[in-house]
Amino acid sequence: MLRLTLTAALLAGTALAAQAQTVPDRIKSAGKIVVATQPNYPPIAFKDPATNQLSGFDIDLGEAIGKELGFKIEWQETAFAQMLPSIQTGRVDMAMAGMSDLPARREQVDFIDYMVSGAQFYTVTPFKDTIKTPEDLCGKSVGASRSTNWPRQIGEWSEKNCVAKGKPAITVVGTEGSVDARTQLKTQRLQGGVQGSETMGHFQKMEPNTYIPLGKPFTQSLSGIPFAKTAEGTQLREAVTAALGKLQENGTYDALIKKYGMPDNALKPVTINKGE
Repeated sequence: MLRLTLTAALLAGTALAAQAQTVPDRIKSAGKIVVATQPNYPPIAFKDPATNQLSGFDIDLGEAIGKELGFKIEWQETAFAQMLPSIQTGRVDMAMAGMSDLPARREQVDFIDYMVSGAQFYTVTPFKDTIKTPEDLCGKSVGASRSTNWPRQIGEWSEKNCVAKGKPAITVVGTEGSVDARTQLKTQRLQGGVQGSETMGHFQKMEPNTYIPLGKPFTQSLSGIPFAKTAEGTQLREAVTAALGKLQENGTYDALIKKYGMPDNALKPVTINKGE
């Protein structure tokens, strides 16, 4: 039994060593992978209010990737708009912030797609008797973070589902962020909002009897981890892809999906540059 245990340990160590050999020499020398994040998007990335420590699905998954590859993860809090430039200049090696893999972004970086997302309409309990379906938002004010695609997607949905059916269009309001959208909803300046489907369970848990999802997500997108379009970036992307494959095989990925209440957001297997 001891011999088998030692053999298994040696094989595991050999596998980790082989994976470590696949990362760029610069990372081997540093002994760490620098990862950009923005902790304002629970349950993907946020600060634990009790400890002020980085928490969330992406944070735990990033740490698991680092462990699988045998490198420390150094988190660097970065403004969302600066993440891709920081990857291109080599200031960070990759980013984990629930970023959508979009064709326009792939002009600058490559993505490992690791999670399914989608734009989700929702409202708040004061409107529960008058707003029960997405169609009830026609003629109402609906807000979403202006730094995302959601305002445009709300407008497109409105044209198809409100205007084309003879109903008044949704008034689309670009907010400072998802927090601002929720604040305006709770003060009833807005009647509806849109945010990623992966976030709804978290906010319903954090603020019970406050938020009401309306229908199913009306878009589908893939969230990805971006990497530089360089030889080093490609090398690291391939190593992280292999690590994610291992984490899906050994159950770590599924455990994190369950931990953060995102059963409809798992993407298995991971893909490369498949976002639309």
